[in-house]
Order: sequence, then structure tokens, then C-alpha cells
Amino acid sequence: MNEYLILKTLHVISSVLLAGTGFGSAFYLFFANRTGSLETQAAVCRMVVVADTWFTTPAVIVQPLTGVWMAHLAGWPLSTPWLATAIGLYLLAGGCWLPVVWLQLRMRDMAETALARGEPLPARYWRFARWWEALGYPAFAAMPVIFWLMVAKPQWSL
Repeated sequence: MNEYLILKTLHVISSVLLAGTGFGSAFYLFFANRTGSLETQAAVCRMVVVADTWFTTPAVIVQPLTGVWMAHLAGWPLSTPWLATAIGLYLLAGGCWLPVVWLQLRMRDMAETALARGEPLPARYWRFARWWEALGYPAFAAMPVIFWLMVAKPQWSL
């Protein structure tokens, strides 16, 4: 197998981990927040943070490294319209994801504290949950477009 195909394999696997873990974590936390069960919320918040640490963060690092390397090997300038658009959308998603990570850590801590003290979740948790959800929509909307751009490589100009 040549260098490009090895990179492409790593790129595809990391994209699956990135999108899959992201969608899965968002799904579970979104619905955990609607159960009314503090135990469920605390457990899911804790696991979402673990999933982001183990899977999402490494994939976030591998994606641009392998992508830029493949573009170089293929002779595609990063200014190629479909590639530049994909990079812009990736940066948009990343710009949403970074505050989401911070919010998840705070939500996890608030849920665990409330559970340990036998208290309800503070209003701050719910404000953070609304921001967490709002930031997820543009990030996740970008992902299928990025996948399409990577597969179709449309020949249009900006």
C-alpha cells in the first residue's frame, strides 16, 4: 500500500471516529438532559467527556494532519475551492467544538456535585446545556457537507 492510501485510510477512520463519537455523544446527552434523572445526566456527562478525550480529540488532530498531507501528495493546493470550503467548514465545526468541550466539563462537574449533594441541577447547568446544544447544530450541519466535498471533489470556482 502506498503512502497516500495509508493516509487516506487513517483520514477515513478518524473521520468516522470524529463524526460518530460526536453524533453519538450529542444524541445521548441531548436525551439524557430530557429524562429528569440526575443520575442519568451525571453518568452521560461523565461518559461524553471520556468519549471526547479518547476518541474525538485524537480524531480532531489526525484529520487536518492527514488531510493536508494527502493534499500535498495529490498536488491539490489548499486554495482548491472544494478543499478550501471543506477546511473552512472544519474550522467552523472546530470553533463550535472548543467551547462545547469547556461546557461539557462544567456540566459534568455540576451534575456530579448536584448528585453527590442530593440537590437539583443549578440553573447554570441548563444555560450551559442550551449553549451546548446551540453550538452543536452548526458543527453537525457542517459535517455531511464536508463528507460530500471530500467524496465528490466538485470542480467549481470560488
